[in-house]
Amino acid sequence: MPSDEVVKGSASPPEKKTAIAHKLATKQQEISVTEFFEKNKQILGFDSRSKSLLMGIKEAVDNSLDACEEAGILPDVEVTVEKVGDEEYRITIEDNGPGIVHKMMPNVFGRLLYGSRFHALRQSRGQQGIGISATVMYGNITTGKPAHVESLIEGEDEVAWGMDIVIDTKTNRPIVTNDKAFTWEGKEHGTRIQYTIKGRYITGKQSVFEYLKNTAIVNPHAQVVFHDPEGKRYLFERATDIMPPKPKEIKPHPEGMEIGDLLKYASNSSQKTVSAFLKNDFSRITDRIAKEILEKSKVNGDKKPEKITREDAIAILDAIKTTKIMAPPTDCLSPIGDNLIKKGLMHVLDGLRPEYYATPVTRSPKAVNGNPFVVEAGIVYGGDITSEGQVQILRFANRVPLLYQQGACAITKAISEMDWRRYGLEQRGGKGIPFGPAIILVHVASTKVPFTSEGKEAVAGFPELQSEIGLALRLCARNLKSHLNKMERKKKTHAKFEIVQEILPDMAKKAADHLGRPVPNLDRTITRIMNVVWVEPTVKKDGKKARTITYTVYNYTSLERTFRLHAQLPKECVNLSLFSHPLFLDMNEDGKANWEVRSIPPSAHVEISFELKGDMADTFDADDIYFSGLNPVMVMGAEMLPGDWGIKGMEIVETDEGDFVEEEEEEMEAEDLGDE
Repeated sequence: MPSDEVVKGSASPPEKKTAIAHKLATKQQEISVTEFFEKNKQILGFDSRSKSLLMGIKEAVDNSLDACEEAGILPDVEVTVEKVGDEEYRITIEDNGPGIVHKMMPNVFGRLLYGSRFHALRQSRGQQGIGISATVMYGNITTGKPAHVESLIEGEDEVAWGMDIVIDTKTNRPIVTNDKAFTWEGKEHGTRIQYTIKGRYITGKQSVFEYLKNTAIVNPHAQVVFHDPEGKRYLFERATDIMPPKPKEIKPHPEGMEIGDLLKYASNSSQKTVSAFLKNDFSRITDRIAKEILEKSKVNGDKKPEKITREDAIAILDAIKTTKIMAPPTDCLSPIGDNLIKKGLMHVLDGLRPEYYATPVTRSPKAVNGNPFVVEAGIVYGGDITSEGQVQILRFANRVPLLYQQGACAITKAISEMDWRRYGLEQRGGKGIPFGPAIILVHVASTKVPFTSEGKEAVAGFPELQSEIGLALRLCARNLKSHLNKMERKKKTHAKFEIVQEILPDMAKKAADHLGRPVPNLDRTITRIMNVVWVEPTVKKDGKKARTITYTVYNYTSLERTFRLHAQLPKECVNLSLFSHPLFLDMNEDGKANWEVRSIPPSAHVEISFELKGDMADTFDADDIYFSGLNPVMVMGAEMLPGDWGIKGMEIVETDEGDFVEEEEEEMEAEDLGDE
């Protein structure tokens, strides 16, 4: 028998436990998504006064750019920040987009997780349906004031509508007041949102100005106007009228799919059989591949999709892993492109007068977890860029600047893991962010950018993604290194040439005067001393949209020389003068132009000249000229043609006599950078 003490210490009767459970059950209730984010604002990026001010503007500008691009409209966005109280600001963002239908306005601006892009598998800035409505919610919470929204859609009989919106956090529904129609004078279509928010306006790297400046770099087709709290107006003009390609929506790709995803797709499918479901509801699955998957999984292809069991789903996914399926299509992406990256950088950073814009690099598309992505990179070097401290890093995802959490981003990690010393930048210990007068730009475009949080401030470090970033950076850094080497060699040769041109004629004149003879012609002597083929570019500017490029090629060697010159031109700017030049060979669809200089005698020179006209004319750097058919040691002012140009070049073969002769070769193999 247990003692009295043990009985006294025993647990409470079951009836009492049940009573407590019932009491706890009465306190349990559903939490709306708005309530959740209201209490966890930091998840969305509203975790400080200065950051909250920026995040609201960022979300509104992103929506404006997305709407304009979907409608095929060149974006005009105006941002105004006014201080109206202690840490209280009134923000106004206006665009020229297609507008929003009247009945949809309350949901777009006053309901979280409501939007048109969440289920669309294509590149866009906004996808979650949280950003602008979360901004309205945060303004409601911090100031108690409603947001005011106005919108006008295109049409002769259409009127503009304006309304005040407050979000009911209990129900995640908008509360609308002052819903009125009005005439928007001078406006054909567009949207304006005005809200008041508690915030802190700052300047510097994480400021509104910096965000808008960086937005202009990767959106050169947009014009952005900014009015700061002090009344100053900043204009980021449109650099080009070329709209980015409109991304197409694609079907989900089976790679990296989870069991729940497959079961969800199957239950919602309109197909009659599993075979048709695989073939028609996913991208890159053909009849043959669908049949192979079903054979491996031993699932009946005639079964209805909604009848797929958990075991069937596991078997199908296992079969997919062992089946070779093409990567997802990439027309769902809209990369910026090499020329437009350079155009954006040149247009916005012109005040820094950089010495060199390393030719930007756009990598071939890849896929991670079934989502296609593209990595682009660019480097700006020298000029008025400060050489004190670490290089500036410009991070972008789907054309949106990332200003926070730099240390947690895969882009920063990829930059830090490169050995920049081999490319001409200082790097202590061979790791970490390099030092020097440079700006490094990296852009990741994807149907689903893997952000580290809902705040969309840093890119997660998937191995496939980080590897692609590293490869893009290496290619771009190699362009920078080539430029630095070329400038160093050119500087030394220029010094040598100036000495020869000044000292020898002076010596010859004095000797001739002393002997009473005429001054001899020193061209052949200078040629033997120099022993180079010199390519000297000159650029004549005619306003912002026209350039005349001239290459003067001097043969300072003792033999006749035949070789080719090559340049990557902005093909939409090429003038007819290019094609009419007698030395011109051809130009492919990518704008890669080729000239052939035949039998240029010693001490002689030839000129190659052409015109570029249009928005992109200034993106061509005359120093980016390549050659083939000569020993690289004897050429000054041009680089040897890269092996990845994929055109017929001229291979150098050294003869027994030590001379170099030309030999036509088949298409050059692409250079493998995987070992770098």
